[in-house]
Amino acid sequence: MIPLPLRLVAQLAGGGLADVPDPERPVTGPVVADSRQVTPGGLFVAIRGARVDGHAFAEQAVSAGAVAVLADHPVGVPAIIVDDTVRGLGRLAHGYLDLLPDPVVIGITGSSGKTSTKDLGAQVLARLGPTVAPTGSLNTEVGLPLTVLRADRDTRFLVLEKSARGVGHIAYLCRIAPPRIGVVLNVGSAHLGEFGSREAIAQAKGELVEALPADGTAVLNADDPLVLGMRHRTRARVVTFGTSADADVRATEIMTDATARPSFRLCFPDGAGLPVALQMHGVHHVSNALAVATVAWVLGLGAEEIAAALREARPLSRWRMEVTTRDDGVTVINDAYNANPESMTAALTALAAATAARRIAVLGPMAELGPAAPAAHAEVGETAARVGVDWLIVVGADATPIADGARRGGLAAEAVTVVPDAAAATALLTPALRAGDVVVIKASRSYGLEQVAAALLAQTPAVASPVAEGIGR
Repeated sequence: MIPLPLRLVAQLAGGGLADVPDPERPVTGPVVADSRQVTPGGLFVAIRGARVDGHAFAEQAVSAGAVAVLADHPVGVPAIIVDDTVRGLGRLAHGYLDLLPDPVVIGITGSSGKTSTKDLGAQVLARLGPTVAPTGSLNTEVGLPLTVLRADRDTRFLVLEKSARGVGHIAYLCRIAPPRIGVVLNVGSAHLGEFGSREAIAQAKGELVEALPADGTAVLNADDPLVLGMRHRTRARVVTFGTSADADVRATEIMTDATARPSFRLCFPDGAGLPVALQMHGVHHVSNALAVATVAWVLGLGAEEIAAALREARPLSRWRMEVTTRDDGVTVINDAYNANPESMTAALTALAAATAARRIAVLGPMAELGPAAPAAHAEVGETAARVGVDWLIVVGADATPIADGARRGGLAAEAVTVVPDAAAATALLTPALRAGDVVVIKASRSYGLEQVAAALLAQTPAVASPVAEGIGR
């Protein structure tokens, strides 16, 4: 963040000062919404959450070095008072972006793959100039403006995830940081319970392309009909990616190695295909890589350099196909950050592609699917049976339809085990694992199955292996 006096910060946020002895004192550090992340010179945003009210930590934040607190009422320490701190943060980020020398804002949305695509994009675009992207999944009305406020006068590219829990959410995020390039990865079943249908999800995701200017570019997945249909909702230029022969940027000759890392030939409209082998695990990352390649191509990066950057890019965000091999030869794939039907299928497909003595899937519930939840979980179980999982461990009562679907799909009854929680899954697996086993662990974030992965990896020292080579966090 470029240094700004409190007076100007308050003006941009649409607020006033309270208990501020010096309005010219600059905010020089980062803007954060977690008081534990405050550093000297920063600004603390007090958010009223479902469980915790950030205003209770105002004094602690100032003691840690915050210049002031963005609050919705006086808090007894230097503060900028706004009507609503989330809205005030959005106004601050929007105004701050106007102070910068016109960085290119790239917005990314989709039902799955946003974070992995953002991580890839940040690494590839760094070859063109200084690039800012969020750490992890800061893609909401709080996380997105916090990311914008990390940019400075040298920033050329701002790569932003945009999530939605309802119609109008992405449009709001686009008003905070108007995109020049909008990427729509896919329309799946994530948040189906909130939207009601995939068509409603597509309506919300399409708000990104509607926000693009006439001289902007919409980057659309040609393999997803609901995404491709968004080309009629934008005045911007449309460039497509995918495996379809009609896509502008395509992948052909897709293969995976023994650890499910994909390789393919990257084809641009104006040249021959180039070989790319990704360091990510799972064939679903090919689509993410194509989206990034398309953005980089639109921005003028050469084809050879795009291919080289994709080959070198590494996973950056935790618990997303995070592969580690223990020194006893057991491989653990921690994909427990979140889950929806499409990402479950992707994880199971990656497991099936891996060379293994036994392929073991530890699957928990998928949240926010509404009335479609039982059928969606059953379909995941059927997929597990179809791809050849050797042992399916289903965690939690909400996930039991996975077990039903697996048995219906042909998986033997003795190959399906239902346990009540993560602790039970760990206790079951611990004595049973042997060299050559590959275990994938996945559920929606709220169910905490990353604890299973952590426990399994704590049992023996994890070492670098051919499977885990190049996977850093």
